[in-house]
Amino acid sequence: MTEHLERRTIPDILAHAARTWPSAEAVVDGDLRVSYARLAADVHEVAAGLMALGTAAGDRVAVWAPNGYRWVVAALGTLQAGGVLVPVNTRFRGEEAAYVLRRSGASVLVVDDGFLGAAYLRQLLKAAAPTGDAPPDRNERPDRPVPGLPDLRAVVTLAPHEDEAVLSFDELLARGRDLPVAEVVRRAADVAPADLADILFTSGTTGDPKGAMTSHGANVVVNTAWAEMVGLRAGDRYLLVNPLFHSFGYRAGLLAALLAGATLVPMAVFDPAEALRLVEAEQVTVFPGAPAVYTTLLEHPDRDRHDTGSVRLVVTGAAVVPLALIRRIKAELGFGTVITAYGLTESCGTATVCPPDAPEEKVATTSGRAIPGTELRISDPGRPGSAAPVGSPGEVLVRGVNVMQGYWQDPEATAAAVDAEGWLHTGDVGVLDADGYLTITDRIKDMFTVGGFNVYPAEVERLLVRHPGVADAAVVAKPDERLGEVGLAYVVLRSGATVAPEDVVAFCREHLANFKVPREVQVVDALPRTASGKVQKFRLAAPSPHPRRDPRRPPLTGE
Repeated sequence: MTEHLERRTIPDILAHAARTWPSAEAVVDGDLRVSYARLAADVHEVAAGLMALGTAAGDRVAVWAPNGYRWVVAALGTLQAGGVLVPVNTRFRGEEAAYVLRRSGASVLVVDDGFLGAAYLRQLLKAAAPTGDAPPDRNERPDRPVPGLPDLRAVVTLAPHEDEAVLSFDELLARGRDLPVAEVVRRAADVAPADLADILFTSGTTGDPKGAMTSHGANVVVNTAWAEMVGLRAGDRYLLVNPLFHSFGYRAGLLAALLAGATLVPMAVFDPAEALRLVEAEQVTVFPGAPAVYTTLLEHPDRDRHDTGSVRLVVTGAAVVPLALIRRIKAELGFGTVITAYGLTESCGTATVCPPDAPEEKVATTSGRAIPGTELRISDPGRPGSAAPVGSPGEVLVRGVNVMQGYWQDPEATAAAVDAEGWLHTGDVGVLDADGYLTITDRIKDMFTVGGFNVYPAEVERLLVRHPGVADAAVVAKPDERLGEVGLAYVVLRSGATVAPEDVVAFCREHLANFKVPREVQVVDALPRTASGKVQKFRLAAPSPHPRRDPRRPPLTGE
C-alpha cells in the first residue's frame, strides 16, 4: 500500500477506496451493508449539508455518538468539507462534553441523543447554562441551540427530535441537496496534507482534558504504516470494538480500513456474546482490542458455542499484555496471529508495531519497533537529555511524523510534552533492546517506592495473571507508616475459581523480591477501565503521601 503515501489527505484516501473497491463492502452495521461507492456518495451528502450550514474550512465539528455508520459518515463528511473533527467520548456527561465543545470552539455538534438512555442534549443544556440552572425553554434560544456555547451554531441529532432548535440527520442532508456538487469537490480538493484534520481530547484523568492536534498527512502516513506492518488487506473483515471517538478506533480502525480496502463491522457497545456471534456470522478476520476484551471472551460461557476460527489477526496493547493471555487467545479462542502495538493520542495513535513475522519471543515480550518515519529514545534518568544504554529503563520519547502538532490553544502544555528537539515525552517507562524492539514496563506516575526500592506495578501485574485462578489484576500503592508505601493488588478471578487473598500473596512471594510483593489483595468483580481498556487506577489508588512521577512536567494520559 505504499502508493497511498501519494494521497496525503483523508478525502484523498476515501476517493481512492471508492475507485479501487467500489462494490466491496465498506461498512456492515446491523442490517445495513454499504459499499465503498455508496460510502463516498453518503459522505459527499454530509459534507454538502455541513457546508450549507455554514461550515468553513478549519471549523470544528464535534461528533458525540457510538460506533456506527452515521459516526463514520459524519466524521468523513466533516473532513471532506475541510472541517476539523472533534470526537467526543460517549461516556462523557454534560459538563465534560461542554468543556470539549467550549474549548475547541466547535460550530456544529452531531449527537446520538438518547444513546443508552443518556439524555445528552439535556445534560449539555444544563451544564452549559450560564447560571448552571435548569436548561432554558427552546423558544428562548432561537439563535443558538445551546446557550453558554456561543460558538455552537447547530446541533444535529442522529434521530428525529422534538426540540425545534436542533436538526435531524435527515434534515442536515436535505440542507445540502441544493449545493452544487462542484463546490463540495472543490472544498475537498483544497484540503492540504499539513492542514489540521482532528483534535482528540485526552481523558482528563489527571486534569482538564487537552486537545491533541493531528494533520491529514500524519494520519495518512501513520495509518498506512500501521496497516502494512500488521498485514491489513483488502477483503479483511474488521470487527471494530475500539470506540471511534478514541485514537485506536478512529485511526487504526476507520482510517486503516479505508487505506486497505477492509470491511468495518462496528459495535456500538462491546458485548461478548454479540461479539462472538458477529465473528462467526460475518467471518471476521481482524479483531483488535484491549487485553480486557479477550479476557472477557475467554471467560464467557458461550465461548465454545461459536466458531471463531476465521480470526487470523489480533492486535492488542493499551495495558499489560501477559504471555499467558496471548497463549490463551490462540489456544482457546482459535485466533491466528496475536501481535502488540504501542502508541498514544499524542503520537497519532501509533509509535511501534510488532509485525506478524517478528521472532516469537519479540511478539510475546515487546510492543515492536518504531513505525517508518518515527524515532524512539529511552531517556536516561541520571542524565537528562541523553539516551539510556540498551536494556536500561527510562522514559519513552518519540519523535517523527506521528508526533502531534501540539495541544489546541495550550502552548504551555505543548512545551511541557514536546521538547525543543521535537521529542514527545510519553510518561511511559520502557526498555529498548539491541534490535530496536520496545518493551513498555510501566507509567512514570504509577511507580511507587517501598522502603527506598522502586516498584513498577506492571511487573507485578504480569505475575498476578499467571496465577491459575486470576483473570485480571491491577496494582496500586497504599500508604504505610514504616515503608512509606506498599503494594495493594486488586484481582479479578477466573470463572469458577476460588482463590483466597493470602494464596495470591504467597504466589507472589515465590516469584518476586519481598519489596515487590503486595501487602494486601482485594478480590473484585471487575476493574474500572476507560473505553480504550486502560485501568483507571485513580479509582483504585489509596491516598499516598509521596509523589509517584517526575514533577518536572505534567503527565500525559495517552487516552
